[in-house]
Amino acid sequence: MSLPPDINYDEKKLLDHKFDSLLLLLYTFLLTLTVLTIWMFKHRRLAYVHETGLAIIYGLVVGAIIRFGVHEERHRVGIYVEPKQDEGSSMIKHQNLSSPPDMLFLKTMGRYADELQNRTWEYDFKREVVGHHDIESEIDEKAIFDPEIFFNVLLPPIIFHAGYSMKKQYFFRNLGSILTFAFIGTSISMFSVGGFMYGVCQVIPHLNNITFIDNLHFGALISATDPVTVLAVFSDLNVDVTLNALVFGESVLNDAVAIVFSETLKDYEESLALCRPHQDCSYTALQMLKAVLDFFGIFGASFLVGTVMGCVTALLTKFTQIRQHPLLESTLFMLMSYSTFLLAEVLDLTGIVAVLFCGITQAHYTYNNLSEVSKGTTKQFFDVLNFMAENFIFSYIGVSLFTFPKHRFDTTFTVGAFVAILVGRFLNVYPLSLVLNLGRKHKIGWNIQHMMMFSGLRGAIAFALAIRNTFSESRQIILSTTLIIVIVTVIVNGGMAFSVLSWLGIPIGVDDEAGLTNPIAHDRSAANYQSVDEEMVNDPARSLLNKSWLARQWSGIDNRFFKPLMTHCQPTLLDTLPTRCLPLARIFTSTDQLARHPMRKKESTSWDENTNKIQEDSLPIANGEQKPAEIE
Repeated sequence: MSLPPDINYDEKKLLDHKFDSLLLLLYTFLLTLTVLTIWMFKHRRLAYVHETGLAIIYGLVVGAIIRFGVHEERHRVGIYVEPKQDEGSSMIKHQNLSSPPDMLFLKTMGRYADELQNRTWEYDFKREVVGHHDIESEIDEKAIFDPEIFFNVLLPPIIFHAGYSMKKQYFFRNLGSILTFAFIGTSISMFSVGGFMYGVCQVIPHLNNITFIDNLHFGALISATDPVTVLAVFSDLNVDVTLNALVFGESVLNDAVAIVFSETLKDYEESLALCRPHQDCSYTALQMLKAVLDFFGIFGASFLVGTVMGCVTALLTKFTQIRQHPLLESTLFMLMSYSTFLLAEVLDLTGIVAVLFCGITQAHYTYNNLSEVSKGTTKQFFDVLNFMAENFIFSYIGVSLFTFPKHRFDTTFTVGAFVAILVGRFLNVYPLSLVLNLGRKHKIGWNIQHMMMFSGLRGAIAFALAIRNTFSESRQIILSTTLIIVIVTVIVNGGMAFSVLSWLGIPIGVDDEAGLTNPIAHDRSAANYQSVDEEMVNDPARSLLNKSWLARQWSGIDNRFFKPLMTHCQPTLLDTLPTRCLPLARIFTSTDQLARHPMRKKESTSWDENTNKIQEDSLPIANGEQKPAEIE
């Protein structure tokens, strides 16, 4: 005897809730197991497996268990429907359906229960099904997440953390080289990989359906390096700071560049699809110029959104007393940072680029205005969030290798892809290093270049870009190939990082001179300033070492205008701006800056005859308390 429809619906929802809880528990267990194994490896000092590799391995095991060891017991009802030409076509006769409908409205009548007669039900589009054998089990279906979860939930904290925790002193010391590798190198890699794979597809008959644009899209997403495993080894061993800065800086920026490249190619595909038959749809020099301008326009506008939102947060924390309430202060900081990503996406820009530069700006300005509690809270919060999000993605990569329903593995394409990324990485690292060494004071040695070549792992960004669109057969081949590349490079390259460092003779245990050589932070004109990655030092002259030309130019502007405007540091805008701008400078000078001003201290001193010391009057400080100071 069948249950009434309302009770049956409740039972289905309860089972769905149990399945969802089971999957979340499964991924939580994977992360817990990864954490415990990491602790054991660190305790035993094993350097051949990193947490990302462990997360993938555990994900592969669990994915195999789900795929081959779990059998569905609940019976699910499914029916095949076709639109009737006489009635169904009347609903769509005025539309040209070039893609599957977004929704399906099913009207029940005939063999259904009385409670279901003459009622219409709405169904959402999921995916293409090829025959009865292609219907996935419920546990497989639940194990697959919406790709937008990666872009809107998991990637933003990872990218923000990269900018917020960046060691800017080494980043700016090698800024020119990093920009060269990130922009020119990524472009070389994208076109070389795309061109090589297009040649492979033209030679192999069954791959002829993969277009040049599809191959360029693959070249763009696979050029996003993610050497998180190698960088963790670098950090643990304190490797050469130049190598660390180049690999980290390139990976941070080329993720953003690869995403913008993908967005530009998507826009071009849309314009090509809208091209009418009588129009010339060939790729001309004008279209190439438009694509280049679109790339720089999207990147520049996203950079501007991220920087402006970071500056707004800095001004809010500077001119309000919200630091007296650390919980509210930390919450505001996190909300403003995440809203940067959402704002850029709403404006049809690239949120990943915006949130990256928001993180850099927050670390450079806003961090200086935070209370001590909020400084620790934000650093620890984003450390934990980055760790969990990154390992969740790698666990999901392992699971999805077995559970994702749209895999199309092609041996020829996969082998060609491995060769292509080696060629692309080679053309990226060695020729550009040769050119850069012509103008660098500290040359990029051959061992550094070899390690950069080896450090070109693929990870979360490549996977997220590949899984976002798997509608066509070519995109399904790209996703499956990307998964194999990510798994192999993370496990093999990441596990061999320590051995390769030793074999190349790269110095380890190097003193990174933390806080001594930041080319834009430590200057006598920036007193009371502290960034997220550095401590105050007593030898500001060391800050002049190893500055690049670009960093020196920015340093002057930053210390004269932006730091006094965005933070509580000395001197104030009253000291650095022309006399005619004093009214405006006073508006943007905080009471905390005025309280710490040297002239104010000089006027507030008096001689104490009892102690034979100069006694300063109590001056208000940042947290609103009074703190007397003595000068011997």
